[in-house]
Amino acid sequence: MLTEIATGVLVHQSPLLRNNTVVVEGRDGVLLVDPGITGAEMGCLAADLRARGLLVVAGFATHPDWDHVLWHEALGDVPRHGTARCAAVLREVRSHPDWRARVTAGLPPEIAGETPLDLFGLVTGLSAGGTEVPWDGPPVRVVEHPAHSPGHAALVVEEQGVLVAGDMLSDVFVPMLDDVGATNDPVEEYLVGLDVLETAAAGVEVVVPGHGSVGRGDQVGARIELDRAYLHALREGRHVDDPRIGPAVEPGWEWVRDIHEGQVRSLAGRPVQ
Repeated sequence: MLTEIATGVLVHQSPLLRNNTVVVEGRDGVLLVDPGITGAEMGCLAADLRARGLLVVAGFATHPDWDHVLWHEALGDVPRHGTARCAAVLREVRSHPDWRARVTAGLPPEIAGETPLDLFGLVTGLSAGGTEVPWDGPPVRVVEHPAHSPGHAALVVEEQGVLVAGDMLSDVFVPMLDDVGATNDPVEEYLVGLDVLETAAAGVEVVVPGHGSVGRGDQVGARIELDRAYLHALREGRHVDDPRIGPAVEPGWEWVRDIHEGQVRSLAGRPVQ
């Protein structure tokens, strides 16, 4: 089901991981951002768009995680964009002869047989310095930043005041760090990413996370601050008081604590920066 969250901007949510697909209406069709995770969902989305008289003319992947780079033939053969680094990661994934088996091994078992992979990861990188989605519609600014995954980007639909945050600013997931255990400082990178998003969100009234509920008004800034507080506590080895992993967490989402506890273990022993 498509829900309008701002004039000409709609959201469809997948039930399993609460993935949000964003639809931005243009003059001749729509831009489709992170289109879903099962064939049935994407087929239904295509039918819902047709029922509204809307044609998909472009796609965008906010980052190279499997659940953001899927596609379905019912959505059409259209240009699909991402940052240059996002596209490079996906090319590397598809370069392995057994890439399909590798991707399948990482899928949730509930949907492993329902997720179409033929068009997985076929994303074209933006040209060097590209800061807008190349399509014939309202301006959509691309804000690339460190945090969560290589080549991650948020999108700002300027005229409608909407921030599409990818896997950031979620009310169900704690910040998920990139390359924990590598030589970089993933917490600091994530904090820089939040600073970039905070600047990008100036004047924004609606935030759409990759997973979870749409935030409005003061919730945009509140989610940034909640993520900052989580990261500072994580880095300093303090107890994390966060509703996404607290005792009152929504039933069925207790496993987010496992993500948190894994990050605590991975960061153990790192010097505080």
